[in-house]
Amino acid sequence: MTFIIMHRTSPRWEAGEIPSRDLVERVGALIGDLQKEHRLLAGDGLRASSEGVRITFEGNQRTITAGPFTGGNELPATFSIVRTASMDEAIEFATREAAILGDGEIDIRPVTAPWDIGLGERPGDISTRRYMVLRKATPATEAGIAPTPAQRNALSALITERTKAGVHMTRVEMKPSKRGRRYINSRDGVAIFDGPFVETKELLAGFIIISAESLEAAGRWAKRYLEVVEAEEVDVRELAT
Repeated sequence: MTFIIMHRTSPRWEAGEIPSRDLVERVGALIGDLQKEHRLLAGDGLRASSEGVRITFEGNQRTITAGPFTGGNELPATFSIVRTASMDEAIEFATREAAILGDGEIDIRPVTAPWDIGLGERPGDISTRRYMVLRKATPATEAGIAPTPAQRNALSALITERTKAGVHMTRVEMKPSKRGRRYINSRDGVAIFDGPFVETKELLAGFIIISAESLEAAGRWAKRYLEVVEAEEVDVRELAT
């Protein structure tokens, strides 16, 4: 089984604070342990929402709002990682996706590169960067209603086209939050809540994707992740395969 473990942002990350060397080393140790057990599949952090945009698709209307964002409906359903030369190109991908999947809200934010947090210099020959194109959950996705075969075919064609063009890198689709679990730091220890999650107002800050035998097994890594990244809460969601 495959799970995503996600943590939420905080005022200091939204303000652009650079992670401490200690935090970077702790994250590195966690990543190393996951790699030793052949469990780590992916992982990334996101830049502050001031560097992103929020797009609302409703009917034939597209509304683009520049960050920073205040938390609204922040429960994710799917996301793609794309590599483009500009935010406008990432917006184009999101717009084409929305034309297939229908109305909804999509956030686009840059993915953190090592040089964004002081780990080396940006190579001079890099003219692109990675963006997360995150589509928010809807009543339909939370009910487990899958896209129609026509929508699936059109989305597959879009992803194939953009992958061949070197734009689309990966896509993640989450199962409804009723199959997930939330871990919250408290003065009495870590509190655990089963989904569904009726609200998630904090913005996504980063994630790892791991393989685990069960939700409980993924939860053991989530507890360590919660401590390592100094988060107030993390969500564990099962991924569609």
